[in-house]
Amino acid sequence: MALDVAAIRAHVPALKSGTARFDAPGGTQTPQPVIDAIASALTTPLANRGRNTEGERNADRIVSEARSALADLLGTTPGTVVFGRSATQLVYDLSRTLAKGWGPGDEVVVTRLDHDSNIRPWVQAAESAGATVRWADFDPATGELRPEHVEAVLSPRTRLVAVTAASNLIGAMPDLPALAALVHSTGALFHVDAVHYASHAVVDLAAIGADTLVCSPYKFLGPHLGVLTGRAELLESLRPDKLLPSADTVPERFELGTLPYESLAGSAAAVDFLAGLDPRARGSRRDRLVASFAALEAHEDALRERIERGLADLGGITVYSRAARRTPTLLFTVAGLRPADVYRELAERGVDAPAGSFYAVEASRRLGLGDEGGVRVGLAPYSSADDVDRLLTALDSLPR
Repeated sequence: MALDVAAIRAHVPALKSGTARFDAPGGTQTPQPVIDAIASALTTPLANRGRNTEGERNADRIVSEARSALADLLGTTPGTVVFGRSATQLVYDLSRTLAKGWGPGDEVVVTRLDHDSNIRPWVQAAESAGATVRWADFDPATGELRPEHVEAVLSPRTRLVAVTAASNLIGAMPDLPALAALVHSTGALFHVDAVHYASHAVVDLAAIGADTLVCSPYKFLGPHLGVLTGRAELLESLRPDKLLPSADTVPERFELGTLPYESLAGSAAAVDFLAGLDPRARGSRRDRLVASFAALEAHEDALRERIERGLADLGGITVYSRAARRTPTLLFTVAGLRPADVYRELAERGVDAPAGSFYAVEASRRLGLGDEGGVRVGLAPYSSADDVDRLLTALDSLPR
């Protein structure tokens, strides 16, 4: 089914500004039902979680509903859903906890395709433990991270491999099940960054083969928040640093301080909004999410192809998003113009397409773009054909 983009856009107040938005990889705009859920959480009684008062019960309900919603989105169980301030914070916490069991002679693998939040925490944790960091390269000509790239740096001493499910810079989507099989053959853990991926494709923790995985609701129409999940038996075995009186059960064991209830309420509403993208879908929320993401992928792929054809017709533009499997995220440069200047010129024409390396600095450098990066165009459920045409018209009008 084709998405009813007009109906989706009608739910997103920020789009009334009239800007053609291609900044979704950095964070999507918020639908009204998500805003309403946040407001409702803040305008009804709230307290620390419990069962005695109305405020306690409201908080407990919000947390329970958010865990269930994110579990449906990620193909996991509510009892393994951990909330934190951001994916970066959660990866730092996880890396420090795992590093307690690392030492000299152990090895940790990171890739040059990843966002720095899935590189630096692991590098720093390994260095603190005296472990060795090994780097998996990717092919800059295609933008692809293939199984052989990871296999080349695996050894019997590998303790963990951290890989992106989709590059936030160029959209490339590695073959995660193949990578998981390689990693697990060495006895190592497989950590997946699904922050960009979860905005565009159905996540299934078991099918991916991830031992742990993170995502961020603000990338898929929700509020700013981080989410971590993983295999239940692994989470049960980990002993993170925590306050003495705080709960020692999973997932509370990993959550520091009082949770942001309003953000959890908004995140659950975002999952429900995504599940309703295909109004004909029936069944469980997970079933409706699968159907809605299929419609979303078809919509975004059609718009991505429209952009790619338009960029090719304009000439003088180099596109770095070339992987066979990729999200609707395009990184490009314009001959004779700095990316930052293109960004500014487009903004003056009512088109928001940011420039930079977007924290994927290793990938940007490997592509030969240095820290300056390129112009990034990313799509969201509310992206329209009219947005695409405005982008292409604006690019054609640039001074060169």
